[in-house]
Amino acid sequence: MTATEKKRLNKKLYERELLRLQEQLVEMQEWVRTSGTRLVVVFEGRDAAGKGGTIQRISEYLNPRICRIIALPAPTERQRTQWYFQRYVEHLPAAGEIVLLDRSWYNRGGVERVMGFATPAEYSRFLRQCPLFEEMLIEDGILLRKYWFSVSDSEQEKRFRDRMNNPMKRWKLSPMDLQSITRWEDYSRAKDEMFSHTDTAMSPWMVVESVDKRRARINTIAHLLASVPWRPVHKEVLVLPERPPSRGYQRPPREQFHEVPDHASTLG
Repeated sequence: MTATEKKRLNKKLYERELLRLQEQLVEMQEWVRTSGTRLVVVFEGRDAAGKGGTIQRISEYLNPRICRIIALPAPTERQRTQWYFQRYVEHLPAAGEIVLLDRSWYNRGGVERVMGFATPAEYSRFLRQCPLFEEMLIEDGILLRKYWFSVSDSEQEKRFRDRMNNPMKRWKLSPMDLQSITRWEDYSRAKDEMFSHTDTAMSPWMVVESVDKRRARINTIAHLLASVPWRPVHKEVLVLPERPPSRGYQRPPREQFHEVPDHASTLG
């Protein structure tokens, strides 16, 4: 049975398993913190393939001081004159940190290649340097995981239409995203060429079939947890102290402060 033929994962099963996996993510986060591990997770793939939703579920219960989501805007004029990987290096984790890259240096192998934002020389240099760059990260002790989210052209178009008609999701859609429809095959060829250079034994791509977003999220989180050599960390037992007796403090009158209006009381 292919990914497109599989029945959508039952919502109750999904929510139950998601919560179980998120509990393990919290455990893994504590191991990362105490062990001084540096973890980088790259999320790439088609527009509207479900990367953002998966990142959101991974980070939902994690400490933002430990787990950071990096989604860089277009480079500035100054950054365009730097070594291509330079602006990503400054966002790499220190000991005890997790970085989730919502898009990454692979922009050069995808949108910059297809839309002509990179010259042929820059693109060729990227294909040569990228495996070496990732090898250096891994040799330095960084755990690098790369996920490619795959979705069919019909499902992508369906999600685009949903975003266009949903004011809560309209911000997710840009004119650049719409180019994905007219340049579907161009992006497919660019992805294939990029994989041929960067899907290496040391730093492999893991493909996530994301026609069913629920399955994609569950499968990605389960794989991430299984691929990181974490183990439960002994937790210090916390005891809630008793509140000491009052020493005469009195709160100033509420009228002295600016209070948020009670909008909730207008509901009914």
